[in-house]
Amino acid sequence: MQPNSTLILTAPPAHSRAALRFGLPVAHAAYRVGGGPHLFRANMPISVRGGLMALDCVGFDGRGEAGPFCQEVLRECSARGYDGILCDFEGRPMPLLTEILSTLAGLTKKRGWPLYVTEAYGGCADSAKVLISSALSGGSLVQRLGEAAERYGPGRVVLAVERVAEDFYLPSPSGQGQPLSQAELRRLMEERGPSVFFSTELCAHYFTYMSRENGAHFVLFDDAGSIRKKLQLARGLGIGQAVLSYPQVEDLMDEILAGR
Repeated sequence: MQPNSTLILTAPPAHSRAALRFGLPVAHAAYRVGGGPHLFRANMPISVRGGLMALDCVGFDGRGEAGPFCQEVLRECSARGYDGILCDFEGRPMPLLTEILSTLAGLTKKRGWPLYVTEAYGGCADSAKVLISSALSGGSLVQRLGEAAERYGPGRVVLAVERVAEDFYLPSPSGQGQPLSQAELRRLMEERGPSVFFSTELCAHYFTYMSRENGAHFVLFDDAGSIRKKLQLARGLGIGQAVLSYPQVEDLMDEILAGR
């Protein structure tokens, strides 16, 4: 992996070959912390080598020992030629996962590899890069990233771009919207023909509409232009790296890269 690459794509096995054609580092989302803990693997094309390991912890019970698991991770990295690890650990922090990340931080630092962690685990090691999501339903992205840069240092912060498409009822006290597929978003825009605006604070497009059944709605969504603006905003704060989920942005990649 080019250690200073500005963009990294995450891709599950079915999308790995397609993601590789852009010449960017790919974090292969084929790995999970399983019971034991042991490293669970999805089937990967044999020909795919290099890039990063992308690891999640869905369903993990939090029991076991860190050391043997970390050695499993390193063996797989060696076998596949990975030179970086992205740990997409969601949910409430678990002590064992914190220990795993702390151990991996030492092992990756020794090898000169980057280790990426979610914000919940940002304090596990000073050498880990911290993923800060671009998805907001309120507040300001520049403030969010600025606070993260102040807390961790801009060199440790990585923008995790999440392509948003959500429909919110107004008012929305929970700040939670109904996720829309791209097909649903297109159909809604074709039906309503709305005036579309850009929110500088959220760094995303939006429109409103009225429904006879449930009143006022607010729809927030991204396109290639708003994603480019997110990347520019991050760079302006000294945040030099971003991670994008390839399946989310598959249809936008050419436009995103053209505008860099």
